[in-house]
Amino acid sequence: MAIVTGDRAPEFDLEETPGRPRVRLSSYLGRSNILLVFHPFAFTPVCTEEALDLQENLDSFRNANTEIVFVSCDTSAARQAWKRELGAEYTFASDFWSHGETAKRYGVFNEDNGAPIRGTFLIDREGIVIWTLVKDGSTRRTEMVPESLETLGHDA
Repeated sequence: MAIVTGDRAPEFDLEETPGRPRVRLSSYLGRSNILLVFHPFAFTPVCTEEALDLQENLDSFRNANTEIVFVSCDTSAARQAWKRELGAEYTFASDFWSHGETAKRYGVFNEDNGAPIRGTFLIDREGIVIWTLVKDGSTRRTEMVPESLETLGHDA
């Protein structure tokens, strides 16, 4: 079952790039909100549309003191190659090993294909989930950006 609004967000510990500091919830607590966005696979059409939508609205998120952490079970090397291809400027994190551990903690891991479904969790500075949106792996989250920014009190 997916984490819901009002829950304390489970800790996450994800790799962005080998040899660099890991991406952890505890690193953000007390200093910024986090939009934690799970998606199935890098380099796929719907995931690309969502990644670009987040990039186009990055200034609005940053103005709302919110960092984006975009997560799949692809390897960190694949994630960084895709991030460069897209020209994205926010965090692309890997839940590759232990495979899907963070997606499982958030209740959005699909055991049938070994990838997350489209789970989105807006976490405040205290670590409380203040907004969620969960969809199956094939349905684009068109409401993800406007509704999360509305929750933060900012416009897309």
